[in-house]
Amino acid sequence: MINLKQQAAIAALSYAKKHRVIGIGTGSTVEFFIDQLATIKSQIDMVVSSSERSTLKLKQLGFLVVDLNYVGTLPIYIDGADEIDVHKRMIKGGGGALTKEKILATASKEFICMVDTSKQVDVLGKFPVAVEVLPLARGLVARELLKMGGDPVWREHFITDSGNLILDVHNLDLTDPLAIEMKIKQLPGVVENGIFAKRRADVVICASEQGVQILC
Repeated sequence: MINLKQQAAIAALSYAKKHRVIGIGTGSTVEFFIDQLATIKSQIDMVVSSSERSTLKLKQLGFLVVDLNYVGTLPIYIDGADEIDVHKRMIKGGGGALTKEKILATASKEFICMVDTSKQVDVLGKFPVAVEVLPLARGLVARELLKMGGDPVWREHFITDSGNLILDVHNLDLTDPLAIEMKIKQLPGVVENGIFAKRRADVVICASEQGVQILC
């Protein structure tokens, strides 16, 4: 039986078919999408990946994976989300690849987000906001996040692909997610955070028991 994540991944394939270069995100829904992408591998020249995990799977399937600097601008970037609101703003970073995901999303002309209905929320913030920090700044950033009303928790025994640490911040007030995204970015020692409000999705593919809905 095809689950909702697979349904969203299947629907996203129609967007990938329009391009020879694809940006790929990270996560369980993306892994289903990579399986779908393999069915049209001959039509894809190269792929840019946001994580070592996705890169490994893509290479195992025979895709050419290149660095973003090699292609410059991506025609399309396809990824999932941990939470998404009606304005197509989202929280990402549960898998820890938020920095590269945001870079690829920002470098793309079109950002396609695949979710199921469990990821849709009225207001962002039930899912903690991942903040990637330089190791020496972990304590400093955590104290600043406390001042902002958040409850930061160090994701122990986890190192990002770039060699940094993750603070998962609970209970932030995200009624204005763009303002909080920018405020966190300005903290010394912060590499990136998992609020995608400045670069929101262009298209959301949402799978439910009633079928797949496309939100543009």
